[in-house]
Amino acid sequence: MAMEQGMIEPFEDHLISGGKVSYGLSSYGYDIRVSDEFKIFTNVHTAIVDPKNFDPKSFVDYKGEICVVPPNSFALARSVEYFRIPRKVLAICLGKSTFARCGIIVNVTPLEPEWVGHLTIEISNTTPLPAKIYANEGIAQLLFLESDEVCAVSYADRKGKYQDQRGVVLPKVHAG
Repeated sequence: MAMEQGMIEPFEDHLISGGKVSYGLSSYGYDIRVSDEFKIFTNVHTAIVDPKNFDPKSFVDYKGEICVVPPNSFALARSVEYFRIPRKVLAICLGKSTFARCGIIVNVTPLEPEWVGHLTIEISNTTPLPAKIYANEGIAQLLFLESDEVCAVSYADRKGKYQDQRGVVLPKVHAG
């Protein structure tokens, strides 16, 4: 289904490892990669984290092969892969055990039917030590759930605020 419908680009049809955190097609899912674009949280401006009025100055933009997430902090990143989720499919993202075993928690909300874009990935460092994240390597696994019938209202139908996102996208709240 992924190849026929162009669900994942670029698509690796097998698991790639060889000294890297693995990515590509796995037994029942797909292991995604993190790109080299990061927004690292900082409290230089002593801001308050407010999802309704998020201050972009709370992040430092960084591009590179290795991102160091400060202790007890987090970074936002994006997936290398671009997704086109079919109307009968929902994808759930879970962090890879390699990171969880190091105190690094990866969070991505579900990919809803007919959502399109790069994933914005939250990477939380729960440890008191700096944590390395390697660009272009595995970061999380997607599990795909296919329904017997199409959903009544898709993400595209709702004109979701994160539709066709590219790059690392900060929180948004629609007025209304």
